[in-house]
Amino acid sequence: QVQLVESGGDLVQPGGSLRLSCAASGSALRGYAIGWFRQAPGKEREAVSCMAGSVRSSYYADSMKGRITVSRDNTNNTVYLQMVNLKPEDTAVYFCAAIRDWRRATAYWYCVNRSVFDSWGQGTQVTVSS
Repeated sequence: QVQLVESGGDLVQPGGSLRLSCAASGSALRGYAIGWFRQAPGKEREAVSCMAGSVRSSYYADSMKGRITVSRDNTNNTVYLQMVNLKPEDTAVYFCAAIRDWRRATAYWYCVNRSVFDSWGQGTQVTVSS
C-alpha cells in the first residue's frame, strides 16, 4: 500500500491559482489509478479528477472542468492538481487517493467508485475568499 501526503493548499482570492501536490512513498505510482477528491464543510466528498493507471484516461468533474489539470511525475513519484480561476465554492479539503490499477478501468469509473481506493492522504485545505 502506498502512502500519500498532500500539500499546496492555501488561502487564495477568487480568480487565483494553486497547484496541489500528492507525494507518494512506499511504492512507485506507475500503474496506479489516482484520484483527487474534495470535501467542503457539511457536504459529501466529491470527485474532482481521476487518472487511470493502466490505460490513458483522465476524468475531470464538470464543476471544475476547464479550470484544472492533473499530471503525474513518475520521476518524483508525485501527482499534481493545477487549479486556476478558483471560486469561493471551490473551498474544501482536497484529498488524493491511489489504488493499483489491476482492473484496467477508466478514470471515470474510478471517480464514480471512490470506495475502491485503498490509500488516502490526510488532505490539504484550500480556501478561496476575498
